[in-house]
Amino acid sequence: MRLPLQAVLLDMDGTLLDTEQVYLASLIKALDAHGYPDATAICHAMIGLPGPECEAMLRDHYGEKFPLEKINTAYATHRDDLLAQGLPLKPGTLELLDALRDAECPTAIVTSSSRRTAHRYLSLAGIRDRFDAILTGDDVTRGKPHPDLYLLAAEQLGVAPPVCIAVEDSSPGVTAAHAAGATTIMVPDILQPNDDIRAKCAAVLPDLHVALALLRERYDLGARQSRTS
Repeated sequence: MRLPLQAVLLDMDGTLLDTEQVYLASLIKALDAHGYPDATAICHAMIGLPGPECEAMLRDHYGEKFPLEKINTAYATHRDDLLAQGLPLKPGTLELLDALRDAECPTAIVTSSSRRTAHRYLSLAGIRDRFDAILTGDDVTRGKPHPDLYLLAAEQLGVAPPVCIAVEDSSPGVTAAHAAGATTIMVPDILQPNDDIRAKCAAVLPDLHVALALLRERYDLGARQSRTS
């Protein structure tokens, strides 16, 4: 028996867009250029978190004299230089989106990024018009790992979280989706999940191709329950 599925809620960075590697390399380069070497660990700890929380973590880690404005400027320069070479999709992104569209399954982007960044990057990647809703960090007071974004996404699509599948790549994202009550599939990007995060997932998979195969096998993409039932 296949399980009910009424919507798929998708993280953006590191899940559909292969941008987390760009962000990580850009920030490490900016920190190193300003005399803050060996920054990989603190940068890894920020993956999946909203920008203001990341800035607070940097200040806490490096002290009150940390030149945040200069670091942000250098980071943006390195990031834009890399993205100018093209904004890559994660393997399987188009196949997954095509299958969801063919099944008439509602979809939403659920990202910690700002609204401006989300719309810009999705447009650059050529998938901006693939989604029924785009929820960003600007839409809530509390971002991931809090459940607010996922709850709002389900509300906007007119479905209940328990009949939504969330696809995430990071621990904060998994925590947020699980807390909202969505069935969560993790496709790790840079960091593998620990046991606690793994326990929050219905599956931890190597890529979106395998995620699509699981959705076809376990869920009925073509026969959604009535939204009013």
